[in-house]
Amino acid sequence: MILLKSDRELEKMRVSGQITAEVLSEVTQIIEPGIETIELDRFCDKLVRLKGAIPAFKGYRGFPGSICVSINEEVVHGIPKKRKLKNGDIVSIDFGVLCDGYYGDKAITLAVGLISHEKQQLLKVTEEALWKGIEQAIPGNRLGNISNAIEKHILMHKFSIVRDYVGHGIGRSMHEEPQIPNYGDPGEGPLLKEGMVFAIEPMVNMGTHAVRTLNDGWTVITRDKKPSAHFENTVAITESGPEVLTCLKKS
Repeated sequence: MILLKSDRELEKMRVSGQITAEVLSEVTQIIEPGIETIELDRFCDKLVRLKGAIPAFKGYRGFPGSICVSINEEVVHGIPKKRKLKNGDIVSIDFGVLCDGYYGDKAITLAVGLISHEKQQLLKVTEEALWKGIEQAIPGNRLGNISNAIEKHILMHKFSIVRDYVGHGIGRSMHEEPQIPNYGDPGEGPLLKEGMVFAIEPMVNMGTHAVRTLNDGWTVITRDKKPSAHFENTVAITESGPEVLTCLKKS
Protein backbone atom coordinates (compact mmCIF):
# COMPACT_ATOMS: atom_id res chain seq x y z
CA MET A 1 0.00 0.00 0.00
CA ILE A 2 1.34 3.42 -1.00
CA LEU A 3 0.72 5.90 1.81
CA LEU A 4 -0.52 9.38 0.92
CA LYS A 5 0.80 12.25 3.04
CA SER A 6 -1.44 14.97 4.41
CA ASP A 7 -0.53 18.66 4.23
CA ARG A 8 0.59 18.47 7.86
CA GLU A 9 2.83 15.49 7.12
CA LEU A 10 4.31 17.20 4.07
CA GLU A 11 5.21 20.21 6.23
CA LYS A 12 7.16 17.93 8.55
CA MET A 13 8.85 16.26 5.59
CA ARG A 14 9.87 19.66 4.22
CA VAL A 15 11.73 20.29 7.47
CA SER A 16 13.47 16.91 7.34
CA GLY A 17 14.30 17.44 3.68
CA GLN A 18 15.80 20.87 4.28
CA ILE A 19 18.00 19.63 7.11
CA THR A 20 19.19 16.79 4.86
CA ALA A 21 20.01 19.23 2.07
CA GLU A 22 21.76 21.67 4.42
CA VAL A 23 24.03 19.02 5.91
CA LEU A 24 25.01 17.63 2.51
CA SER A 25 25.65 21.15 1.22
CA GLU A 26 28.00 21.84 4.10
CA VAL A 27 29.88 18.54 3.88
CA THR A 28 30.70 19.28 0.23
CA GLN A 29 32.80 22.21 1.48
CA ILE A 30 35.23 19.91 3.30
CA ILE A 31 35.68 17.28 0.59
CA GLU A 32 39.36 17.31 -0.42
CA PRO A 33 42.23 14.89 -0.97
CA GLY A 34 43.54 13.54 2.31
CA ILE A 35 40.37 13.72 4.37
CA GLU A 36 39.27 10.43 5.97
CA THR A 37 35.73 9.23 5.32
CA ILE A 38 35.21 8.82 9.08
CA GLU A 39 35.82 12.57 9.40
CA LEU A 40 32.99 13.20 6.93
CA ASP A 41 30.78 10.94 9.01
CA ARG A 42 31.56 12.76 12.25
CA PHE A 43 31.00 16.12 10.59
CA CYS A 44 27.52 15.14 9.38
CA ASP A 45 26.58 13.45 12.65
CA LYS A 46 27.48 16.52 14.70
CA LEU A 47 25.85 18.98 12.33
CA VAL A 48 22.51 17.18 12.02
CA ARG A 49 22.19 16.97 15.81
CA LEU A 50 22.92 20.69 16.12
CA LYS A 51 19.98 21.23 13.75
CA GLY A 52 17.66 19.31 16.08
CA ALA A 53 17.43 16.06 14.11
CA ILE A 54 19.15 12.69 14.18
CA PRO A 55 21.03 10.77 11.48
CA ALA A 56 18.61 8.22 10.09
CA PHE A 57 21.18 5.63 9.01
CA LYS A 58 23.01 5.30 12.33
CA GLY A 59 22.12 1.85 13.63
CA TYR A 60 19.56 1.25 10.85
CA ARG A 61 19.55 -2.54 10.46
CA GLY A 62 22.91 -2.41 12.24
CA PHE A 63 24.64 0.07 9.92
CA PRO A 64 27.57 1.60 11.87
CA GLY A 65 27.76 5.06 10.27
CA SER A 66 25.70 8.23 10.03
CA ILE A 67 26.40 8.45 6.29
CA CYS A 68 26.97 5.94 3.54
CA VAL A 69 30.20 6.94 1.81
CA SER A 70 31.11 5.06 -1.38
CA ILE A 71 34.28 5.66 -3.39
CA ASN A 72 34.89 4.97 -7.10
CA GLU A 73 33.70 1.39 -7.80
CA GLU A 74 31.66 1.35 -4.57
CA VAL A 75 28.03 1.78 -5.57
CA VAL A 76 26.18 2.21 -2.26
CA HIS A 77 26.33 1.50 1.49
CA GLY A 78 30.04 2.17 1.97
CA ILE A 79 31.04 2.28 5.64
CA PRO A 80 32.90 5.36 6.96
CA LYS A 81 36.43 4.50 8.09
CA LYS A 82 39.97 5.84 8.19
CA ARG A 83 40.35 5.55 4.42
CA LYS A 84 41.58 8.82 2.90
CA LEU A 85 40.12 10.35 -0.24
CA LYS A 86 42.60 10.80 -3.08
CA ASN A 87 42.83 13.25 -5.95
CA GLY A 88 40.88 11.80 -8.87
CA ASP A 89 38.41 9.85 -6.73
CA ILE A 90 34.67 10.25 -6.94
CA VAL A 91 32.78 9.85 -3.67
CA SER A 92 29.06 9.27 -3.14
CA ILE A 93 27.52 10.45 0.11
CA ASP A 94 24.07 9.13 0.96
CA PHE A 95 22.50 10.77 4.01
CA GLY A 96 19.18 10.48 5.79
CA VAL A 97 17.55 12.54 8.52
CA LEU A 98 14.83 11.75 11.04
CA CYS A 99 13.09 14.82 12.45
CA ASP A 100 9.78 14.90 14.32
CA GLY A 101 8.91 11.41 13.12
CA TYR A 102 9.55 11.91 9.40
CA TYR A 103 12.47 11.09 7.13
CA GLY A 104 14.48 12.90 4.48
CA ASP A 105 16.89 11.08 2.15
CA LYS A 106 19.38 12.46 -0.37
CA ALA A 107 22.56 11.35 -2.14
CA ILE A 108 25.19 13.18 -4.15
CA THR A 109 28.39 12.12 -5.91
CA LEU A 110 31.31 14.51 -5.78
CA ALA A 111 34.68 14.91 -7.45
CA VAL A 112 37.75 14.81 -5.23
CA GLY A 113 40.25 17.23 -6.75
CA LEU A 114 40.63 16.76 -10.50
CA ILE A 115 38.82 13.81 -12.04
CA SER A 116 38.89 12.29 -15.51
CA HIS A 117 36.55 13.39 -18.29
CA GLU A 118 34.91 9.95 -18.15
CA LYS A 119 34.11 10.35 -14.47
CA GLN A 120 32.84 13.88 -15.06
CA GLN A 121 30.47 12.55 -17.69
CA LEU A 122 29.28 9.75 -15.40
CA LEU A 123 28.38 12.26 -12.67
CA LYS A 124 26.70 14.63 -15.12
CA VAL A 125 24.55 11.95 -16.76
CA THR A 126 23.52 10.37 -13.46
CA GLU A 127 22.37 13.67 -12.00
CA GLU A 128 20.57 14.55 -15.23
CA ALA A 129 18.82 11.17 -15.14
CA LEU A 130 17.57 11.90 -11.63
CA TRP A 131 15.96 15.12 -12.84
CA LYS A 132 14.49 13.39 -15.88
CA GLY A 133 12.77 10.99 -13.48
CA ILE A 134 11.61 13.77 -11.17
CA GLU A 135 9.95 15.56 -14.10
CA GLN A 136 7.64 12.56 -14.50
CA ALA A 137 6.51 12.57 -10.83
CA ILE A 138 3.13 14.17 -11.54
CA PRO A 139 -0.43 13.09 -10.74
CA GLY A 140 -1.92 10.92 -13.47
CA ASN A 141 1.36 9.43 -14.63
CA ARG A 142 2.37 5.86 -13.83
CA LEU A 143 5.38 4.87 -11.79
CA GLY A 144 6.93 3.38 -14.92
CA ASN A 145 7.12 6.87 -16.45
CA ILE A 146 9.67 7.85 -13.78
CA SER A 147 11.65 4.64 -14.26
CA ASN A 148 11.63 4.85 -18.04
CA ALA A 149 12.74 8.49 -18.16
CA ILE A 150 15.76 7.61 -16.03
CA GLU A 151 16.57 4.53 -18.07
CA LYS A 152 16.35 6.26 -21.45
CA HIS A 153 18.77 9.00 -20.43
CA ILE A 154 21.32 6.61 -19.00
CA LEU A 155 21.26 4.21 -21.93
CA MET A 156 21.49 7.09 -24.40
CA HIS A 157 24.89 7.87 -22.89
CA LYS A 158 26.04 4.22 -22.95
CA PHE A 159 26.18 3.74 -19.19
CA SER A 160 24.48 0.91 -17.29
CA ILE A 161 21.79 0.91 -14.63
CA VAL A 162 22.13 -0.88 -11.32
CA ARG A 163 19.16 -3.24 -11.15
CA ASP A 164 19.69 -4.77 -7.70
CA TYR A 165 18.94 -1.54 -5.80
CA VAL A 166 16.06 0.86 -6.35
CA GLY A 167 14.34 3.96 -5.03
CA HIS A 168 11.45 3.79 -2.59
CA GLY A 169 8.56 5.50 -0.90
CA ILE A 170 9.43 7.45 2.24
CA GLY A 171 7.63 9.11 5.14
CA ARG A 172 7.28 7.89 8.71
CA SER A 173 9.49 4.97 7.64
CA MET A 174 12.75 5.21 5.75
CA HIS A 175 11.58 2.64 3.22
CA GLU A 176 7.91 2.52 2.25
CA GLU A 177 6.05 1.21 -0.78
CA PRO A 178 6.51 1.40 -3.69
CA GLN A 179 9.89 0.28 -4.94
CA ILE A 180 11.07 2.60 -7.72
CA PRO A 181 13.36 0.88 -10.26
CA ASN A 182 15.57 3.01 -12.47
CA TYR A 183 14.37 1.07 -15.52
CA GLY A 184 10.96 0.13 -16.85
CA ASP A 185 8.18 0.89 -19.30
CA PRO A 186 6.06 4.06 -19.42
CA GLY A 187 2.42 3.55 -18.55
CA GLU A 188 3.20 0.62 -16.25
CA GLY A 189 2.92 0.40 -12.47
CA PRO A 190 0.84 2.26 -9.87
CA LEU A 191 -0.98 5.47 -10.75
CA LEU A 192 0.77 8.50 -9.23
CA LYS A 193 -1.39 10.56 -6.88
CA GLU A 194 -1.06 13.80 -4.98
CA GLY A 195 0.43 13.14 -1.54
CA MET A 196 2.81 10.35 -2.56
CA VAL A 197 6.44 10.94 -1.55
CA PHE A 198 9.31 9.09 -3.19
CA ALA A 199 13.05 8.81 -2.80
CA ILE A 200 14.16 8.68 -6.45
CA GLU A 201 17.77 7.52 -6.80
CA PRO A 202 19.51 6.38 -9.97
CA MET A 203 22.70 4.37 -9.43
CA VAL A 204 24.73 4.30 -12.63
CA ASN A 205 27.84 2.34 -13.59
CA MET A 206 30.50 3.14 -16.14
CA GLY A 207 30.80 -0.54 -17.04
CA THR A 208 28.57 -3.53 -16.33
CA HIS A 209 25.39 -3.22 -14.29
CA ALA A 210 26.42 -6.24 -12.21
CA VAL A 211 27.32 -5.65 -8.56
CA ARG A 212 28.33 -7.64 -5.50
CA THR A 213 28.50 -7.07 -1.75
CA LEU A 214 31.82 -7.12 0.10
CA ASN A 215 32.51 -9.26 3.14
CA ASP A 216 31.61 -6.39 5.48
CA GLY A 217 28.00 -7.19 4.59
CA TRP A 218 27.25 -3.62 3.47
CA THR A 219 29.51 -2.17 0.78
CA VAL A 220 28.22 -2.84 -2.74
CA ILE A 221 30.76 -2.61 -5.57
CA THR A 222 30.69 -3.02 -9.34
CA ARG A 223 31.78 -6.48 -10.43
CA ASP A 224 34.15 -5.06 -13.04
CA LYS A 225 35.57 -2.48 -10.56
CA LYS A 226 34.62 0.44 -12.83
CA PRO A 227 33.26 3.64 -11.23
CA SER A 228 29.68 4.17 -10.15
CA ALA A 229 27.67 7.32 -9.35
CA HIS A 230 24.56 7.87 -7.20
CA PHE A 231 22.20 10.84 -6.94
CA GLU A 232 18.97 10.96 -4.93
CA ASN A 233 16.24 13.38 -3.88
CA THR A 234 13.10 13.08 -1.79
CA VAL A 235 10.19 14.20 -3.96
CA ALA A 236 6.54 14.92 -3.15
CA ILE A 237 3.88 14.59 -5.83
CA THR A 238 1.65 17.65 -5.64
CA GLU A 239 -1.23 19.07 -7.66
CA SER A 240 1.17 21.58 -9.25
CA GLY A 241 3.88 19.02 -10.02
CA PRO A 242 6.89 17.48 -8.28
CA GLU A 243 8.19 19.24 -5.18
CA VAL A 244 11.78 18.33 -4.34
CA LEU A 245 11.92 18.33 -0.54
CA THR A 246 15.70 17.88 -0.40
CA CYS A 247 16.66 20.85 -2.55
CA LEU A 248 18.47 23.58 -0.62
CA LYS A 249 16.16 26.58 -0.28
CA LYS A 250 17.75 29.92 -1.04
CA SER A 251 17.71 32.19 2.02
